[in-house]
Amino acid sequence: MKVSHLARDVLFLGIMAATGFAPIYNRPDTPVGTGTARDTELERVRTIARALDSYFIDPLIGLLLPGGGDLIGSLLGMYIVVIAIRRRVSPILIARMLMNLAGDAIVGAIPLLGDVFDLAFKANERNVKLLETRSVGRARARDWLIVAGAALAFLSVIVLVIWGIVAATRALKW
Repeated sequence: MKVSHLARDVLFLGIMAATGFAPIYNRPDTPVGTGTARDTELERVRTIARALDSYFIDPLIGLLLPGGGDLIGSLLGMYIVVIAIRRRVSPILIARMLMNLAGDAIVGAIPLLGDVFDLAFKANERNVKLLETRSVGRARARDWLIVAGAALAFLSVIVLVIWGIVAATRALKW
């Protein structure tokens, strides 16, 4: 049974999250006869970002499920961050990607105003642009501390959004 690339990468995301380990990225082989290498992984990331931001899926999910839609959008956006980690992109760029997602999630959780913000901010497309810069360099311990801080901020935002959803649901039940 053949597993699709997206399913494989989602499985990879779960394994990486559980173990904290990311294998080294290997550039895809050049297809025979084309003369150029196609980076199908990068094309997939662009497609996901375009679908979420340009086709308004992220704002629409946020409009239909206030708070929850932004949580789902942020988790889908983590796919781009995982690809950046696999490609060993600079830790500073990874931290910027996490902060883009955190900002999108925290402001996006505000009903209506957050959806308008999602239309303008386009965090996933920003993250694809950061991934395409491919700033690869020798990471120092300080760089990884910045990434850890950004990851902690992102997780804090996610927890805050979940808490807000639970509090709003409880308040509506009376």
